Amino acid sequence: MNGLDPAAGLTYGAAFLTGLLGSGHCLGMCGGLVSAFFLRTQARGLAPHLAYHGARLGSYTLIGLAAALFGAVLVGTGGIGLAQGVLQILAGLAVILLGLDLLGLSPWRNTLGFAPLAWLRRQFGQASRRGPLLGAAIGGAINGLMPCSMTLAMAVQATTAPTPGAGALLLLAFGLGTLPAMSFASWLFGRLGVRARKRLLQAAAFTVIALGLATLWQGSRYFLVMYRLIS
Repeated sequence: MNGLDPAAGLTYGAAFLTGLLGSGHCLGMCGGLVSAFFLRTQARGLAPHLAYHGARLGSYTLIGLAAALFGAVLVGTGGIGLAQGVLQILAGLAVILLGLDLLGLSPWRNTLGFAPLAWLRRQFGQASRRGPLLGAAIGGAINGLMPCSMTLAMAVQATTAPTPGAGALLLLAFGLGTLPAMSFASWLFGRLGVRARKRLLQAAAFTVIALGLATLWQGSRYFLVMYRLIS
């Protein structure tokens, strides 16, 4: 299995669709944050925006790479075979729970992030004083690390990626899906109503749940095949 097979292509497509459909959620969570950031910096021209969103996509890509490496370590310590199936089953269940959390239906509420929230907020606040380009890059990188159930779901999914590059590409596809709305956050934030954002978030949540179910099914099948071979 490699990162370019049809199944992987569908996974990348689902990740992109999650980001695209989840843009309403992104606007609700980060739209005001991004708008306020550029108002404070009074940045002019396209370069600061490219730096911001380029760094944000870079953070997502690194998260995917790290998650895929973590998954490879887990599988390696448990031995190739059953451990890979177990990892896919657990990842599928976790992704489903995160999808349900987006719908407000999960028994477990996600409070996890990729760094302490207080530290992220402090660094984001200080970034605007680092100059238009460097500050924008730092702000974008911090934005990519903010707590978000969608990002965490994609990171969990990336632990099952066949290669570290495939995990990085998965999160990059997700980030690219968020790019249109986040690039025009200042313009869209006041025009996309609460009801529209809620419906888009629901569509994104169902996509996340479908991805989790597919991973759970794939992991269960792989586990059974390996179990029969070992038995």
